[in-house]
Formats: sequence, structure tokens, C-alpha cells
Amino acid sequence: MDTRRLFTVFATALGTAGLLVSGCSSGGSAPRASATGSAVAEELQPYYGQKLRWRDCGVEGFQCTTMKAPLDYAKPDGGDIDLAVSRKKATGPGKRIGSLLVNPGGPGGSAIGYLQGYAAIGYPAPIRARYDMVAIDPRGVARSEPVTCLTGKEMDAYTQVDQTPDDDAEAAKLDKAFGTFAAGCEKRSGKILPHVSTVETARDMDVLRALLGDEKLNYVGASYGTFLGATYADQFPNRVGRLVLDGAMDPSLPAIDINRDQTAGFETAFQSFAADCVKKKDCPLGTTSTADAATALKKLFADLDAKPIATGESRKLGESLATTGVIAAMYDEAAWPQLREALAGARRGEGSGLLALADSYYEREPDGTYANLMFANAAVNCLDLAPAFTGPEEVERALPDFEKASPVFGKGFAWAALNCASWPVDPTGTPHRTEAEGAAPIVVVGTTRDPATPYKWAQSLAEQLSSGRLLTYEGDGHTAYGRGSDCVDSAINTYLLDGTPPEDGKKCS
Repeated sequence: MDTRRLFTVFATALGTAGLLVSGCSSGGSAPRASATGSAVAEELQPYYGQKLRWRDCGVEGFQCTTMKAPLDYAKPDGGDIDLAVSRKKATGPGKRIGSLLVNPGGPGGSAIGYLQGYAAIGYPAPIRARYDMVAIDPRGVARSEPVTCLTGKEMDAYTQVDQTPDDDAEAAKLDKAFGTFAAGCEKRSGKILPHVSTVETARDMDVLRALLGDEKLNYVGASYGTFLGATYADQFPNRVGRLVLDGAMDPSLPAIDINRDQTAGFETAFQSFAADCVKKKDCPLGTTSTADAATALKKLFADLDAKPIATGESRKLGESLATTGVIAAMYDEAAWPQLREALAGARRGEGSGLLALADSYYEREPDGTYANLMFANAAVNCLDLAPAFTGPEEVERALPDFEKASPVFGKGFAWAALNCASWPVDPTGTPHRTEAEGAAPIVVVGTTRDPATPYKWAQSLAEQLSSGRLLTYEGDGHTAYGRGSDCVDSAINTYLLDGTPPEDGKKCS
């Protein structure tokens, strides 16, 4: 189920498709002004001074280009990395404000895929009228020298490994699977693995800001994209324009706390789903209580662990894929009807519905190939923070806390947090407060029953940021902007268009 610390916008995964490190000095040369007035170190001038050559993307209305960045900012003369960029120019009417960068999360989500498949079409018309909508695939992701780890067949096997081991032999098999995954990443992408941190991606964003001709960075980041945006603000507070951080992460937490908090978040989301489900006469988990629904789901998982069921293809649905399918639907309450239908099918011995949900989560194509989402996700997470656990014994000791956080998902989530233990590159980041002293007002958005980025993370990030403004959505699902709340959308649109942030602590439903 390898799903921990995957912070992405599930709606985009269905429809179209974390953590903090301190920056490295790029040398001791005196900085000089770039074309946009920002100070840039001498060694980085070739990057800040390059010219973007835009071309038609082959997708109506979009332009594409490639920019270069240092592979290693600590050694800017040690080689380049090519990063893919796309934009859709402001449509008017109204005076153009500048560029608006968007990122959907992950880490590993394609920002270009999100832009072309949703943001440049689904964002409110006044926003699209006055901003060039822009996306850059982060280093190691999608079109930007993507990290690769396993073949399609190898990923199929990996996603089916039992992540709720019942004995030492099963625990050893899971630990070995994580090691095989990590070894595959090193074999196929060893050169880039040390250089896909969030700090480096944030520095890439500043290069792009300058190349776009913007004095300040305007940005909407969702989920893990909030961590990226907060990291940018902490490094370049004087270059912060209008930043929206929706579905916020807490950069001050170590990996084990992130994983345990997320476990509790998915439990909260499941309780909301179950409360809705039991009111319906056809609820596949019963119609009595949420407690009975949880018991029924745990029994289904146990049955699938003992005997996987047919799916209509060569893969069978076991506990791991079934759990991932359920988790996937927790991201968006609009997926609850699909989940009810899939659970009903599984109880009849038909696994195709839950398998389809799991495949959407993993970005598996019908031909058996995978996008690089899960590869980049591990590469960034394992570089950004020290692993939650270094071996099976530590997982065993933590199980009671995880199972307390979620009686339904706790065991599987705890074991999934072992995935960075065998990572071939040492982590470069440590958890710490992110204050971005001197930055313009930054809007931090939290949803009270968000499964992937628990609400308390948004509260914490807004408190840490010197200019943070907390906007609360009292509801279900992952992230809030553009998901049906006129109150949330109006507050963010006003901020992006006029520069007026919402009052700190504003609540919407």
C-alpha cells in the first residue's frame, strides 16, 4: 500500500490525472541584481539570465519550454538539470497581474498535468483573465528528468506485497520489498536522487520567477505544494507575492509524527464516510453504526488477506490493494458513491472496483505502465526527512500508537512508514519551524476533516509563518479551494486579484 506521506490532490488523480530542508550556500561571491531587481549570486547568473524559448505544446492554448537549473546548487558549475515548464497566457479582460504558479502536491504530482488538465480550465475566469497560468514539473517528476525505480510488472508485484505482516517472515518480506524498491531507484536514477529535495525545487521556482519577469512569486500550492510554497517563502521572504497554501503541511514535524497524524486523519475521514454510508439502505458495511461499519471493513480486509478475489484481469485483489482503494476515496467525498459500489462488489467476490480506485491512486495505466508519481514521492520524502523507522523492530514498538490513531488503518500505515529505511541517499533535511520573516501575507487553508493533511497542520503552519493568515473550511475531503465552498473561493479569489488576504481565523463551511 506504500501510501504514507503521499500528499496530492486526489480529485486531479481521478479526473486528469512531505519535508523541510535548510538551503545550501551557492558560494561566497558578492550578489548582483538580476533583470528583475532581485539579488543573485554570481555563480547563478547564467541560470537567472537564460532566455526561455516558448513553443506550442500541442495542447490548445498552452505553450511549453525547458529551463536549466544547477543539478547541485552547492556546485553550480557541476552540471545542469532540464526542467519542463508550461503556461497559458492571461486571457483578459483586465490588467495582467503577472504569473501564477500552481502545484498539485505529491510530492511527485505533475504540475504541468494539473495545469493543462484542470487549473488553466477550472480556476475562476477572473483569475485566468489576469494571470498567466504557469506550472513547472519539479526536478525528478514527470517531464523534468523523472526518477524511475521499477518496471510495470515489478510495480504490480510491489503494490501487492502484504503490508500488515502477521509474523516475522511476512515482516521480512515487506522490508525486503522496500529495499528492492530503493535499489531500483538507485540503479535507474542514482545521479538525480541526491538532488530532488524540496529546497532545491523551491530554488528552481525562484529561477523561473525571474525568467518570467516577475518581481514576486504568486503561487497556489495544494497539499505537499504547501510545503514547497512555505519552503520558498522561508528562503526568499522578500520575493513572496500572493501565496495560497491549501491543505497545509507542518514542516516542524519529524517523519514519524507526520505518518501518525496522517493515520489519524484517514481515520477521521473514514468515520465521516461511514456515518454517511450507514444512513443508506444499500451500505455495504451495514446500516447500524460507524463502529459496526469499521468492524465490517476490517473483516473484509482480513478476508482478502487470507484469500484475494478476482478482478477480471491477471491481478487479484488482496488486502494491500483493497486498502489503497479505500484510502484513495477518502480524499474526496465525491468519490464515496464509487467506494460504496466498489465495497459492495468486493463483498460479492468482485474486486475490479477497488482495484480501479487503487490504480488511480498509483497512476497505473491500463497497459500496465505507471507514471513516476510513486517513484518521485519516495525520492523526495526520503531525502527531505530522516526515516520514520529504521527497521521492523521499531515498527513493532510503534504499532499500539498507530492502531490507537486508527483501528482500521493503523497497522498498515505503520508498516508503510518503513519505506525510507533502506534509502540509498542520506536525508538532507531536518524538521524545523518555517517563519518566512518579512514575507507579505500568506494564506494558509485547512479543512477540518482532511485525511491527508490534518487540520492541525494548517493551524501550526499559519502560526509559524510570520505573516500567515489561517482560512478554515469546516468540511470533508482533501484541500478546499475550488471544491464547492463559495466562502473559501471568494476569500482566495479576492486575495489573488486584489492582494487583500482574508482575516486571520476566518471560517467557512
